[in-house]
Amino acid sequence: METGVYIPIISDYGFKATFGNEADSLFLRVALQALIKSDSPIREVHFDKNAFEALTIDSRSGIFDLSCTDEKGNQFIVEMQLEFAPYFVQRMKFYALHKFNTLVERGEFDYANLPRLYAIAFLEKGILPTASYHTVANLRSEQGEIIDSQMSFITVEMAKFNKQVAEIETDLEKLVYTMKTLHTTEPTQYPAFWNEEWLRRAIDELDTRKMTPEERAYFARVTAANAEAVKAERQKIQEAREAENLAVKTETVKNLLSLGVLSISQIAKTVGVSEDFVLNLSGDR
Repeated sequence: METGVYIPIISDYGFKATFGNEADSLFLRVALQALIKSDSPIREVHFDKNAFEALTIDSRSGIFDLSCTDEKGNQFIVEMQLEFAPYFVQRMKFYALHKFNTLVERGEFDYANLPRLYAIAFLEKGILPTASYHTVANLRSEQGEIIDSQMSFITVEMAKFNKQVAEIETDLEKLVYTMKTLHTTEPTQYPAFWNEEWLRRAIDELDTRKMTPEERAYFARVTAANAEAVKAERQKIQEAREAENLAVKTETVKNLLSLGVLSISQIAKTVGVSEDFVLNLSGDR
């Protein structure tokens, strides 16, 4: 993605420099508190070694993640998804249940004392049939009654967020606005809340004017590697779509041939393929 003075938070580099900043976790702690709608400040977090390394081979194609634990033992999985992902909810469940099983095993199957688990996902595109940009989901009854709150699924669909600076009040709104607009904003257009300590520290990490030569070189390498990875992933998606389209056309041609009603030429025009394609499937060659 294009970068001006500030590196996008929603880039690989930006995500690691802000959410994944082990040396200064203030931004992450305030962000997590806002995301789970807690009145209690998160005073410290411990970063877990990424438990999903073997499961996220495609992480460079627009999925970045981290895992951490707060001082109360609450578990957090935070993910960022840039490409359109209609089945991302399934991915969230896979990660959360993998983490849940790990917690149970570590606790020697003591279900009564399991910590809270929050699976949090930032999605650049919208995928849920909901109006709100921020969704908190738990296991509920048909009447909407909470059955279990030990595991929570939280999604932030940034495409649905459209508040202007004058409308922004909560830390959650400040967070999403910053994630959406920082890299397109000039320093002279700073909203006042960007001077709040938790946001100012994060923004400083993304200010290209304050980067050392080594940081600039690293940023350039990460950007180039991600661009190639995304390009390769899109090529794979395109090839998969073409293969699926070919399979559908093949099945349609076979069905029409079996009916014996249309000529080779008519079938080719109906399905949108060449006559040679139809002939090869008809067995007349």
